[in-house]
Amino acid sequence: MTSHPRLTARPAGRHALLVELPDAERTAAFHAELLRRRAVGTLPPVREIVPGARTVLLDGVRDPEALARRLADWEIAPRAADDGDVVEISVRYDGPDLADVAALWGVGREEVAGLHSSRTYRVAFCGFAPGFGYLTGLPAELHVPRRATPRTRVPAGAVGLAGPYSAVYPRSTPGGWQLIGTMPDPGRLWDPMREAAALLTPGTRVRFVPTEDAA
Repeated sequence: MTSHPRLTARPAGRHALLVELPDAERTAAFHAELLRRRAVGTLPPVREIVPGARTVLLDGVRDPEALARRLADWEIAPRAADDGDVVEISVRYDGPDLADVAALWGVGREEVAGLHSSRTYRVAFCGFAPGFGYLTGLPAELHVPRRATPRTRVPAGAVGLAGPYSAVYPRSTPGGWQLIGTMPDPGRLWDPMREAAALLTPGTRVRFVPTEDAA
């Protein structure tokens, strides 16, 4: 194990390294730095780089211990807010939990759309279902808890909130997020016939655009 004031690197099997970071912001910055160094050829060969909430997994590493020692010397600058491609997602703010979220935020129901769509989000990591991106960007005062009782079926395209994250369900699944809206064309999120199957990938910036009939 290699420890550092900003990260801890642990072996994960014979050819992988799990890097733990103190918060989501530094995880995003570290992930971006890994991709930058790989693009310019200064990162040792790594088959796959998989970010999480506060971890990044490096898989297919020839010498994990040697790489861990190198990582300990890195100086990682915060990621610029305007760095990364932007994806716009149209939303009808018609979700069944809209009134509950408005109450938690201390605003009127009609104000939720403006508050949610006024921010630029970033995909921190993906998981749960193919095409499901966990988006950071909500300030602490707009964080909301998951529902006490999850739904057995959340429709594809549902826009939800849970803790510090916002997300869009790419397919119909059970779920416990607070649902505030609907993406009219959820098929964009995951298309296995497309070269890049996932619309939302780690590091992508996302803006929600209310449709004309938004609540």
